[in-house]
Amino acid sequence: GRMKPVIVVHGGAGQIFKEQEKGCRSGVVRAALQGYGILKQGGTALDAVEQAVQSMEDDPHFNAGCGSVLNEKGEVEMDAIIMNGKNLASGAVSAVKCVANPIKLARLVMEKTKHALLTDRGAHLFAQAMGVPEIPGEKLITERSRERWKNHLEPDSNPEEFQKDLGTVGAVAIDSEGNVACATSTGGLSNKLIGRVGDTACIGSGGYADNCSGATSTTGHGESIMKVVLARLILYHMEQGMSPEMAADTALDYMMTRVGGLGGVVVVNNSGEWAARFSTKQMSWAAVKDDQLYYGICTGERHTKSVDEALASESEGF
Repeated sequence: GRMKPVIVVHGGAGQIFKEQEKGCRSGVVRAALQGYGILKQGGTALDAVEQAVQSMEDDPHFNAGCGSVLNEKGEVEMDAIIMNGKNLASGAVSAVKCVANPIKLARLVMEKTKHALLTDRGAHLFAQAMGVPEIPGEKLITERSRERWKNHLEPDSNPEEFQKDLGTVGAVAIDSEGNVACATSTGGLSNKLIGRVGDTACIGSGGYADNCSGATSTTGHGESIMKVVLARLILYHMEQGMSPEMAADTALDYMMTRVGGLGGVVVVNNSGEWAARFSTKQMSWAAVKDDQLYYGICTGERHTKSVDEALASESEGF
């Protein structure tokens, strides 16, 4: 039976500042529409999530690729993962520098090596071997990221503030063959220690995809997400018969009560039901199903328009 394709993307949970809202909203919508375009032409869920995430990595509004936050030394170190629900194949990279699209490198790790995760220098050498163009680290740094880094260095800065602006980008999809996939990419936490790797690169935490149940991509406080293995936990709840929305809420509630962690998720199950849920103040998200686009940022916010209308108005921005 042919499935109706679905894609759901997020641009990170946390606090999105007013002047960033418009850019975040149009960024997730653009990513979702690009991924859906691939699915509509019969493309794979894997290609769709990779394209959606790449689109957000290239958008400086998000903490991934260009626009990533800086570590304690003022450098960009990025993590990414991609997973194929058909055979549980997965590829990830952590603490990578000087690459425009870590998600593409993660896909290469999945397809060109026997490994699931490459880190730091090894990932760099692998990128060179694969002919991935190296770009100067400064090219990934935006004025906004540098400002935040400087502010966090102030002696009276409050590290809890980091919790407020936790962008990670991600996508989940189901294609017309009924295969699911997930992809997640991030610059991590602002002013993190060198070599800090969060949930994003970890299978089952930053993302998980299994045709038997569905796919999920997470965002939020990485250390908390790792402690509860959030992505896999959501799929477990769906295996127990919960809807994507119920599974997401149950898992996010557990993370909050058990370890005090905030976050957000996008989920699709193997019958094409989807959800975008978060316990933070905000999470930019967008979904496309049945040629209808849905998107929002704040709790309870859900706009709808047809894909045709969205594509037409995309040129004018939102």
